[in-house]
Amino acid sequence: MTKIAVDVEGISVVLSNLEKVLYPEVGFTKGQVLDYYTRVAPVLLPHLAERAVTRKRYPDGVQGQVFFEKNAPRGTPPWVRTVNLPSPGSSKNRETIDYVVVQDLATLVWTANLASLELHTHMWRVDRDGPDLIVFDLDPGEPATIVECCQVAQLLRPLLEADGLSPLAKTSGSKGMQLYARADGFDSSEQTSAYAKGVAQRLEKEHPDLVVHRMTKSLRPGKVLVDWSQNSAAKTTVSVYSLRARPRPTVSTPITWEEVEGCRRADDLVFTSDDVLGRVARHGDLFAPLL
Repeated sequence: MTKIAVDVEGISVVLSNLEKVLYPEVGFTKGQVLDYYTRVAPVLLPHLAERAVTRKRYPDGVQGQVFFEKNAPRGTPPWVRTVNLPSPGSSKNRETIDYVVVQDLATLVWTANLASLELHTHMWRVDRDGPDLIVFDLDPGEPATIVECCQVAQLLRPLLEADGLSPLAKTSGSKGMQLYARADGFDSSEQTSAYAKGVAQRLEKEHPDLVVHRMTKSLRPGKVLVDWSQNSAAKTTVSVYSLRARPRPTVSTPITWEEVEGCRRADDLVFTSDDVLGRVARHGDLFAPLL
């Protein structure tokens, strides 16, 4: 194993196997993963600040085994911030978990070096009670694609705005997309979940050929699941600017409402790491209003 120590803002971080290919279809290496996360850090880190991060690790690349890691791993450096939090519904029956909080570039580089390609966060911050975000996860059932998701997003937007929310859109980096808004006025995840479920049910009633609010697979072909349950305090959603473990290094990317309205093909809103860095250079952080 080839190792090298690098200085990251005054902290020595040990990197390994930078030449290892993690995306075999396009030859994208761990070194390129680290380069992406380092360059996108100025807009990514504010969205990870004060949030417990669940990492999806792919040590053998996107075609290998995945580790869904919540707890800080053995050997976590002392300079990595961890927060001990309750863990309701833990698959390993833990009462609490020592979550990693990615609060600086050194921690981001460290976790990327562990092949943590995907970063997932809750809708709440560790420094406050209750959620600060509300999310609507739009998941297409084949043969529906992100084109239909964009149609549903345009139906959701006026409903949310009528209730005083200001939704922003991002791709999931996979098949679907999400709408986020600040959860001002909500005191608990139970409230945001109940509100999101009500909106999803209303949309399904008004557009039964396009929308479904239940996860039952038999109901989903050709429709878009408006997944309201992601607002549960125990659930996480892929972070904005996170890579995804797809054949190519696609990214969960903020998009404008003009792009949502203009989506006509399934590949219209597919963005790789290079695309996203170019978009950030042109537009800045389109998700900044959520901060």
